[in-house]
Amino acid sequence: MRPDLTKRADYAIRAMITLARSGDGELLSARRIASEMDIPVRFLPQVMSDLGRAGLVRSTPGRNGGHRLARDPARIDLLEIIEAIEGESRRRTCVLRGGPCNAAGQCDVHAVFFAAQEALRDALASADLAMVARGNGRFGPHPTDPGPSGLAPLTGGPDRLRPDPAQPGG
Repeated sequence: MRPDLTKRADYAIRAMITLARSGDGELLSARRIASEMDIPVRFLPQVMSDLGRAGLVRSTPGRNGGHRLARDPARIDLLEIIEAIEGESRRRTCVLRGGPCNAAGQCDVHAVFFAAQEALRDALASADLAMVARGNGRFGPHPTDPGPSGLAPLTGGPDRLRPDPAQPGG
């Protein structure tokens, strides 16, 4: 897994945060989600469809329809959202050779990169949507990088995953 996200995964996380912040069971239109999180409205139907297939979002069609979370946001983690959009996040290719590690054994850096990948996956799996939506999670936005919506973009380097020193336990 790379430490940055595709635009689709970024939009998915932003949309899920908006849904988590809405009233319990409230249906939100794609236009409202897009407006609140500065997401191009033309991309949202595909993202919401992927989230629906993964069982994270329920959608109701029609004039009074919209989207809502399919589960309690405390039971949805960031890794699940990312993998709903990008698929399995574990790296399948050798970082040195570009293919699988050779049949004679693993490459010289395999253990280091595997451990780093698992640490990133664990950090994302430990960050539930309710915590992130409250804005007081252990892994907060980078304080010097606010996005147009006031949230730090969820793309970028690994510094986004460092514990926030201003938070307890950070």
